[in-house]
Amino acid sequence: MKEEKKRLLAKIAYMHYIEGKSQTTISKELDIYRTTVCRMLAKAKDEGIVKIEIQGYDSSLFALESYVQEKYGLKKVTILPYQAGHDDQDNLNHIAKEGAEVLRSMIKDNEVIGISWGSSISALIDHMTQKSLKGISIFPLSGGPSAIHANFHVNTLVYRLARLFHGQSSFINATVIQENATIAQGIKKSKYFEKTLLSWEKLDWAVIGIGAEPNAQKNSQWRDLLMGSDYMKLRQLEAVGEICCRFFDKNGQSVDKDLQERTIGISLQQLRQVPNVFAIACGQEKAAAILASLKVKCINYLVTDEETIKALLAKDGDTYLQDKIG
Repeated sequence: MKEEKKRLLAKIAYMHYIEGKSQTTISKELDIYRTTVCRMLAKAKDEGIVKIEIQGYDSSLFALESYVQEKYGLKKVTILPYQAGHDDQDNLNHIAKEGAEVLRSMIKDNEVIGISWGSSISALIDHMTQKSLKGISIFPLSGGPSAIHANFHVNTLVYRLARLFHGQSSFINATVIQENATIAQGIKKSKYFEKTLLSWEKLDWAVIGIGAEPNAQKNSQWRDLLMGSDYMKLRQLEAVGEICCRFFDKNGQSVDKDLQERTIGISLQQLRQVPNVFAIACGQEKAAAILASLKVKCINYLVTDEETIKALLAKDGDTYLQDKIG
């Protein structure tokens, strides 16, 4: 390329990127067509005359967000950098803070919101700031945990979010998993539960966490809800995770019919009918569960971190990240 042409490319790039002039203004000042300005700006980037860098942020994560969003047909994906050297709670708070901002920006007047329970949703609401809205209704998507995990109780979280959004709240006064199907059906058919059931058909938003495969460890939320036979059966059926206490396999299909019938909560089929399902989840141990939920289109918004997405893509046999490194 001749030196005069290079200089013109550099001049146009300077006027546009440094001086902030529009392509129309540049075309008038240099007496050339606007389409020529557009073409020459693209040429300046191709020739390496212009290099655009985003300072303070890893732009590769933006590219990864776009890739995951397109691959799995999501409306929006937010991927935060993994904080090496921090504990799990610090990393959860890191993504919850961003997730709260993303969710807050999208909620509008007169919407019906359902929320699940657990540490992820609790952290999300911890970082949520007030927004003055009209006609907001907040409902639980399932019954609550045992008394040991009362700080994650769905009713507490519903109440807190309703206060932040100046909305109305409703509650479920029952644990999520009942002793038998007869008791569970009795609750779901009761008069007091009717309003909640109807709300699940009118949801604009479902705000959920995604749980990994259940275990009976001391700190597990399931320790006081599931029986030993439940754990055994879920392992046999190869459950990889749960949403709203509905367990599913690697293909996103519900497992353990008996446990399903004992569960007080929205079904995965109902959840797929909700127009906006906002999920927050992080941790490599949750990769299989998140992937399964993506396969069956159970969620359409996802907030997570880089390490979780790396593990998810690896489980899906996707070579995007390896190709980028290579």
